[in-house]
Amino acid sequence: MNYKSGMKSIKENKIVLNGQEYTYIIQRKNIKNIYFRVKEDLKIYVSTNYLVSVSQIEKLLKANISDIEKLYQRASHKQEKLIYLGDKLTFQYENTKPRIENNIIYGKSEEECQKHIYSLAGDLFKQRITQIKYQFNDLPDFKLRVRKMKTRWGVCNKKSMTVTLNLELITKPVNLIDYVIIHELCHFKYMDHSFKFWNYVAKFYPYYKKARKELKY
Repeated sequence: MNYKSGMKSIKENKIVLNGQEYTYIIQRKNIKNIYFRVKEDLKIYVSTNYLVSVSQIEKLLKANISDIEKLYQRASHKQEKLIYLGDKLTFQYENTKPRIENNIIYGKSEEECQKHIYSLAGDLFKQRITQIKYQFNDLPDFKLRVRKMKTRWGVCNKKSMTVTLNLELITKPVNLIDYVIIHELCHFKYMDHSFKFWNYVAKFYPYYKKARKELKY
């Protein structure tokens, strides 16, 4: 694929290095040196001037295979920060809206995929609350809020009748999300962390100590 953008001439091609196929994109500019980069789409970007031939570029790629592999591995490792419900997702570039399939998240960029993961939090938290709240007999009507918090996974406010859950909980397994929800719902009965409170939590979540340890809660 060849096309021009302003003063830049760009070409995309493929090359096999050490038995693995790589996609590389040539970006021709008014520069003297040649630069290699591997971006989050796991393509090699070659910046060079207009006089360097494709064969020269491929010769340089082959000569610098060890450096290319290091750049590729570094770009791949960056993808591990995408976590959904306790599972590390592998980012795969695709020119479409983000979607998750078999622990792979497809999208145009990691940033857009991260926003997509966060966008799933509200509905999932509501679903878990709907499943859990019917175990309680005396819960008041309350509202759910979702936002990022630095020091808490959840907050129960009896005055405003709200339960606030940390947006980052969407990265935790469902059982830990359930624990935080139960913890906060129990605060409608006991606003402290007394012996009675923990006995009440244990009624709905017997393994709360393990969950607290995993969450550092």
